[in-house]
Amino acid sequence: MRRLVVAILFAGFACMPHAVNAQVRRCALPDGNTVFTDRRCEALGGTERPAAFAQPQLRTYRPACPRTLRDLAFELSSSIDARDVNRLAGIYDWTGMSTRQGYAVMSRLQAIVDRPLVDLQPVYPGGRDPWQLQEAAPPQPPVALRVEQVSKNGSTPVRAVFGLRKRLDCWWVTEGSGQARAAPATAAPITPPVPVDGTVPIAPTPAPPSD
Repeated sequence: MRRLVVAILFAGFACMPHAVNAQVRRCALPDGNTVFTDRRCEALGGTERPAAFAQPQLRTYRPACPRTLRDLAFELSSSIDARDVNRLAGIYDWTGMSTRQGYAVMSRLQAIVDRPLVDLQPVYPGGRDPWQLQEAAPPQPPVALRVEQVSKNGSTPVRAVFGLRKRLDCWWVTEGSGQARAAPATAAPITPPVPVDGTVPIAPTPAPPSD
């Protein structure tokens, strides 16, 4: 099954929800991939295809943009659970992003929705966990959302951290805190080198301190 590549090329897509009303073309590329773009298909070396509309499905109502961090966290987790990269892109802040940057970000978002979601946790200033802030007064708002996942093989833990940004009374995710990465492994102890003759070097005994 050919992978569907989705490109979001609207500058300011996240901070201007009405921009989704612009004309979007469905382009078939020579390599068999499909790209959704606001540019002419001929400029990408492809041909335009009519959009295939699926049978409408009932879904829970959600606002045009997340008004609270709770709504944003719900949209983030729901888009990963549904493996819906378009839904995840809908809460990403695309302000000031070039076309090349947009393609790169969409590739990373696609990789995130392709992995199973294990947990979603807020990140507070200083990297402290929520339980460490119970005695702090007043509590500080989170600065990021940490996505805990496992790789496609189901065994390697993978983590992605999204930054948070409020714009036009809506909350959006950004990639300010880092890309997806594997959890750090414990470093192996360093062993001293063994000489060629097979003898084990002995560390010299330190001299006693002089009076």
